[in-house]
Amino acid sequence: WNKKLVEMGNWHLGGYWESDAGYWSNNSYRRTHSNILDIGFTPVFRFQQTTRSSLSPYVELGVGLHLLSATSVSDQRQFGTSFQFGDHIGIGMRFGDKGKYDLGYRYQHFSNAGIKDPNQGINFNQLRLQYHF
Repeated sequence: WNKKLVEMGNWHLGGYWESDAGYWSNNSYRRTHSNILDIGFTPVFRFQQTTRSSLSPYVELGVGLHLLSATSVSDQRQFGTSFQFGDHIGIGMRFGDKGKYDLGYRYQHFSNAGIKDPNQGINFNQLRLQYHF
């Protein structure tokens, strides 16, 4: 799914599905699990230029579902459930021949939305570099 939902001049709101597998590593001495696997599926909405130039900026927002292999990172960070919601907001830039490269920043939050206590959640800052075939 990579569709233009709304067009405004040379800009449009589009969307795509993102599926991912992640690996969290915790080197803290107070850890309960040193490694956590994360499987996620997220619909992402992106506001971007319709006609790409040499540098094409965008902003994006996504809210998805994630399944973690453990419910705690440390004694101070408990999730309550393996099922988590993951939402993010991001900015970025497509560049290169036909926009093949994508450099972006995301602020992402995981929590179980109060399904079960504890619901401490966790936040991530991500710098991402993608190559589109």
